[in-house]
Amino acid sequence: MEKRLPRTELLFSLGFLFMLAVAVATFFLGMKIGTERTETRYAPKHSETSPPAVAAYQQQDLLSYYYTVYQPFRSFTGEWIREASNMKAGQAPDPAKRLKSLAAVANDRYKEAERADIPSSSPLLVDAQTNVLKSLKLFSETFSRHANGEAADARTVIRRIGEDAIYRQALDYALLAEKQYFDAMVKWGASLEPDLPDQVPDSPGMTLETWNSQPLLMKNAIAAGLLKERRVLPDYYPQDLAARVDHFFDSGQAAGFGILSVDRAVEILLRTEAVRSGDFLEKRAVYGGELLPQLPMFSGS
Repeated sequence: MEKRLPRTELLFSLGFLFMLAVAVATFFLGMKIGTERTETRYAPKHSETSPPAVAAYQQQDLLSYYYTVYQPFRSFTGEWIREASNMKAGQAPDPAKRLKSLAAVANDRYKEAERADIPSSSPLLVDAQTNVLKSLKLFSETFSRHANGEAADARTVIRRIGEDAIYRQALDYALLAEKQYFDAMVKWGASLEPDLPDQVPDSPGMTLETWNSQPLLMKNAIAAGLLKERRVLPDYYPQDLAARVDHFFDSGQAAGFGILSVDRAVEILLRTEAVRSGDFLEKRAVYGGELLPQLPMFSGS
C-alpha cells in the first residue's frame, strides 16, 4: 500500500508550489513592465523629433514655379504669338526659317523647365510642369515638321499649323498647365483664409451674380478655365481677362448688349479683341483689398 503524506506536509507542499508560481509570475510581470518603460523612455518622440509635414501650395512654391517654369514658357508663347501674327499678315518672308528658330527655342525652354524642382506637396504645380513639358515638345515637333514640309507662303503655313492636330494638342496642354497654376493659387489662398473655397466653380452658365461674389483669386482661375475651354492662347494673363470682364459689367456695357452671363461676356470680349496685356495692372487699384500671391505678374515688377 502507498504511504500517504501527513496533512501538514501536504498543505506545506501545496503552499510552496503556490508561492513559487506567484514568484515566477511576478518576475515575468516585472520584466514586462520594465521592458515597456525602457522602450517608452528611449523611443523617438515623433511630436518632437520628426520633421513637420510640408505645407502644400506655399508662397515660395508659387514663386519658384513662376521663375523656373511659367515665365520661361510665357516668353516662348509670346514669341510664337507675335510670329503667328506676322504670318497671318503676310509679313514673314521666310516662314520655314522662323519655324526652325521657334522649334529650337521650344527645345531650350523644355530643358529649362525640366530642371525645375517642384515639390510633390503641391501636386497641381507638378502636373502643370508636366503639361508645360508636353506642350513644348509638341510645339517643337509641329514647327520642325512644317519648317521641313512643302514650301508655301506665310499665310498658307500658319493656316496649316492651325489645322494640325498635334499643334492643337500643344495648345491644350499649354492652357491646361496655366489653369492648373491658377488653381494652385486658389489652394494657396484657401490655406490662408479658411472662408475662401479651395475648389474653382464650374464656369459654364455662370451668372453675373455668381461671378461678382467671387474673390479675385477665383475670378482669375475661372478666366484661365474659360481660355482653356475656347483654346485661346493669348499674349495677356488670365487676370487681364478677369479685370476686363469686371469692367464690362461694371461700366454697364454688358447690360447694353443684354448680356447676363459670364460665358457670353467672354465671347464678346474675345471676338472683339477687347482684352489687352496690362488690363489688370491698369485697374489694380480697384482690387486693393484682394488676396494675391506675391508674383511679378500681379505687381508689374
